[in-house]
Amino acid sequence: MGEIHIPPDSQKRLIHLSRQTLEGFVLRMKRPHVEINDPYLQTTEYGAFVSLHKGGELRGCVGTCSPTQRLFETVIEMTEAAASRDHRVPPIIEGELSDIHIDISVLSPLELPFDPLALEVGKQGLHVSRGEKHGVLLPQVAGQYGWDIETFLFQTCVKAGLAKDAWKWPGTKISSFTALIIEEEK
Repeated sequence: MGEIHIPPDSQKRLIHLSRQTLEGFVLRMKRPHVEINDPYLQTTEYGAFVSLHKGGELRGCVGTCSPTQRLFETVIEMTEAAASRDHRVPPIIEGELSDIHIDISVLSPLELPFDPLALEVGKQGLHVSRGEKHGVLLPQVAGQYGWDIETFLFQTCVKAGLAKDAWKWPGTKISSFTALIIEEEK
Protein backbone atom coordinates (compact mmCIF):
# COMPACT_ATOMS: atom_id res chain seq x y z
CA MET A 1 0.00 0.00 0.00
CA GLY A 2 1.54 3.25 -1.15
CA GLU A 3 2.53 6.02 1.17
CA ILE A 4 1.25 9.52 0.50
CA HIS A 5 3.88 12.20 0.07
CA ILE A 6 2.86 15.83 0.37
CA PRO A 7 5.66 18.19 1.45
CA PRO A 8 5.22 20.29 4.62
CA ASP A 9 4.68 23.57 2.71
CA SER A 10 1.92 21.97 0.64
CA GLN A 11 0.35 20.55 3.81
CA LYS A 12 0.31 24.03 5.36
CA ARG A 13 -1.29 25.43 2.20
CA LEU A 14 -4.02 22.78 2.39
CA ILE A 15 -4.79 23.48 6.06
CA HIS A 16 -4.81 27.23 5.38
CA LEU A 17 -7.24 26.68 2.49
CA SER A 18 -9.50 24.57 4.71
CA ARG A 19 -9.47 27.26 7.44
CA GLN A 20 -10.32 30.01 4.92
CA THR A 21 -13.09 27.84 3.49
CA LEU A 22 -14.54 27.08 6.92
CA GLU A 23 -14.61 30.72 7.99
CA GLY A 24 -15.98 31.98 4.69
CA PHE A 25 -18.66 29.29 4.60
CA VAL A 26 -19.85 29.78 8.19
CA LEU A 27 -19.85 33.57 7.76
CA ARG A 28 -21.85 33.09 4.52
CA MET A 29 -19.30 34.86 2.37
CA LYS A 30 -19.26 34.21 -1.37
CA ARG A 31 -16.78 31.45 -2.13
CA PRO A 32 -13.88 33.06 -3.99
CA HIS A 33 -12.46 31.40 -7.08
CA VAL A 34 -9.37 29.54 -5.91
CA GLU A 35 -6.63 28.38 -8.21
CA ILE A 36 -3.79 26.48 -6.62
CA ASN A 37 -0.66 25.90 -8.69
CA ASP A 38 0.94 23.49 -6.21
CA PRO A 39 1.27 20.17 -8.10
CA TYR A 40 0.85 18.19 -4.86
CA LEU A 41 -2.55 19.80 -4.32
CA GLN A 42 -3.52 19.48 -8.00
CA THR A 43 -3.42 15.68 -7.89
CA THR A 44 -6.61 13.73 -8.53
CA GLU A 45 -5.40 10.43 -7.09
CA TYR A 46 -6.29 10.98 -3.42
CA GLY A 47 -9.52 11.12 -1.47
CA ALA A 48 -9.81 13.29 1.63
CA PHE A 49 -11.73 13.60 4.88
CA VAL A 50 -11.98 16.85 6.82
CA SER A 51 -12.53 16.52 10.58
CA LEU A 52 -13.57 19.44 12.74
CA HIS A 53 -13.07 19.28 16.52
CA LYS A 54 -13.95 21.61 19.37
CA GLY A 55 -12.30 20.92 22.72
CA GLY A 56 -11.61 17.31 21.77
CA GLU A 57 -15.23 16.69 20.67
CA LEU A 58 -16.10 15.89 17.06
CA ARG A 59 -17.99 18.77 15.40
CA GLY A 60 -18.06 17.34 11.91
CA CYS A 61 -16.29 14.82 9.71
CA VAL A 62 -17.09 14.27 6.05
CA GLY A 63 -15.00 12.96 3.20
CA THR A 64 -14.68 10.81 0.14
CA CYS A 65 -12.57 7.78 -0.65
CA SER A 66 -13.14 8.14 -4.40
CA PRO A 67 -11.71 11.38 -5.73
CA THR A 68 -13.55 13.07 -8.59
CA GLN A 69 -11.64 16.35 -8.57
CA ARG A 70 -8.29 17.84 -7.58
CA LEU A 71 -7.21 17.41 -3.95
CA PHE A 72 -7.57 21.09 -3.05
CA GLU A 73 -11.11 21.13 -4.53
CA THR A 74 -12.02 18.00 -2.57
CA VAL A 75 -10.78 19.65 0.65
CA ILE A 76 -12.86 22.77 -0.02
CA GLU A 77 -15.98 20.67 -0.61
CA MET A 78 -15.39 18.39 2.39
CA THR A 79 -14.67 21.35 4.70
CA GLU A 80 -18.05 22.88 3.85
CA ALA A 81 -19.76 19.49 4.24
CA ALA A 82 -18.11 18.83 7.62
CA ALA A 83 -19.26 22.25 8.83
CA SER A 84 -22.86 21.77 7.77
CA ARG A 85 -23.87 18.27 6.66
CA ASP A 86 -22.59 15.76 9.24
CA HIS A 87 -25.93 14.42 10.50
CA ARG A 88 -24.40 13.44 13.84
CA VAL A 89 -23.80 17.02 14.98
CA PRO A 90 -25.36 20.47 14.54
CA PRO A 91 -23.77 22.80 11.95
CA ILE A 92 -20.83 24.97 12.98
CA ILE A 93 -21.87 28.48 14.02
CA GLU A 94 -19.93 31.75 13.90
CA GLY A 95 -19.36 31.94 17.67
CA GLU A 96 -17.37 28.71 17.75
CA LEU A 97 -15.08 29.30 14.75
CA SER A 98 -12.07 30.27 16.87
CA ASP A 99 -12.43 27.06 18.91
CA ILE A 100 -12.56 24.71 15.91
CA HIS A 101 -9.48 22.62 15.16
CA ILE A 102 -9.11 21.15 11.64
CA ASP A 103 -7.60 17.79 10.65
CA ILE A 104 -7.35 16.69 7.04
CA SER A 105 -6.83 13.00 6.24
CA VAL A 106 -5.53 12.55 2.69
CA LEU A 107 -6.40 9.01 1.59
CA SER A 108 -4.52 6.65 -0.68
CA PRO A 109 -6.54 4.80 -3.34
CA LEU A 110 -8.64 1.92 -1.98
CA GLU A 111 -7.10 -1.55 -2.17
CA LEU A 112 -8.62 -4.97 -1.62
CA PRO A 113 -6.62 -6.71 1.13
CA PHE A 114 -5.76 -10.38 0.75
CA ASP A 115 -6.74 -10.96 4.38
CA PRO A 116 -8.63 -8.22 6.28
CA LEU A 117 -7.47 -9.68 9.60
CA ALA A 118 -3.86 -9.00 8.57
CA LEU A 119 -4.38 -5.25 8.28
CA GLU A 120 -2.45 -3.00 10.66
CA VAL A 121 -4.56 -1.20 13.25
CA GLY A 122 -3.74 2.51 13.28
CA LYS A 123 -1.95 2.37 9.93
CA GLN A 124 -4.80 1.45 7.59
CA GLY A 125 -8.36 2.66 7.39
CA LEU A 126 -11.34 0.59 6.29
CA HIS A 127 -14.09 0.98 3.71
CA VAL A 128 -16.88 -1.63 3.88
CA SER A 129 -19.63 -1.83 1.30
CA ARG A 130 -22.51 -4.13 0.54
CA GLY A 131 -25.17 -3.10 -1.95
CA GLU A 132 -26.12 0.53 -1.35
CA LYS A 133 -24.63 0.57 2.16
CA HIS A 134 -21.08 1.64 2.91
CA GLY A 135 -19.06 2.85 5.87
CA VAL A 136 -15.59 4.30 6.36
CA LEU A 137 -13.41 4.57 9.44
CA LEU A 138 -10.10 6.41 9.27
CA PRO A 139 -6.91 4.69 10.48
CA GLN A 140 -6.63 6.88 13.59
CA VAL A 141 -10.07 5.84 14.89
CA ALA A 142 -8.98 2.32 15.87
CA GLY A 143 -5.99 3.71 17.74
CA GLN A 144 -8.10 6.30 19.58
CA TYR A 145 -10.40 3.59 20.92
CA GLY A 146 -7.78 0.86 21.41
CA TRP A 147 -9.52 -1.53 19.01
CA ASP A 148 -8.02 -4.69 17.59
CA ILE A 149 -8.53 -5.43 13.87
CA GLU A 150 -11.66 -7.53 14.40
CA THR A 151 -13.33 -4.77 16.43
CA PHE A 152 -12.30 -2.27 13.75
CA LEU A 153 -13.98 -4.46 11.11
CA PHE A 154 -17.10 -4.84 13.30
CA GLN A 155 -17.34 -1.08 13.90
CA THR A 156 -16.90 -0.24 10.20
CA CYS A 157 -19.74 -2.65 9.35
CA VAL A 158 -21.95 -1.05 12.00
CA LYS A 159 -21.16 2.42 10.61
CA ALA A 160 -22.27 1.11 7.20
CA GLY A 161 -25.59 0.07 8.71
CA LEU A 162 -24.73 -3.62 8.44
CA ALA A 163 -24.52 -6.42 10.97
CA LYS A 164 -21.18 -6.37 12.77
CA ASP A 165 -20.10 -9.66 11.18
CA ALA A 166 -21.10 -8.59 7.64
CA TRP A 167 -17.43 -8.29 6.73
CA LYS A 168 -17.34 -12.12 6.67
CA TRP A 169 -20.30 -12.46 4.29
CA PRO A 170 -19.84 -13.22 0.59
CA GLY A 171 -20.65 -10.09 -1.38
CA THR A 172 -19.38 -7.67 1.26
CA LYS A 173 -16.46 -5.68 -0.11
CA ILE A 174 -13.67 -4.77 2.31
CA SER A 175 -11.15 -2.18 1.13
CA SER A 176 -8.28 -0.56 2.96
CA PHE A 177 -6.30 2.64 2.56
CA THR A 178 -3.58 4.62 4.26
CA ALA A 179 -3.90 8.26 5.28
CA LEU A 180 -1.63 11.22 5.68
CA ILE A 181 -3.06 13.17 8.60
CA ILE A 182 -2.49 16.91 8.45
CA GLU A 183 -3.32 18.73 11.68
CA GLU A 184 -3.89 22.42 12.04
CA GLU A 185 -1.41 24.11 14.36
CA LYS A 186 -2.97 26.34 16.98
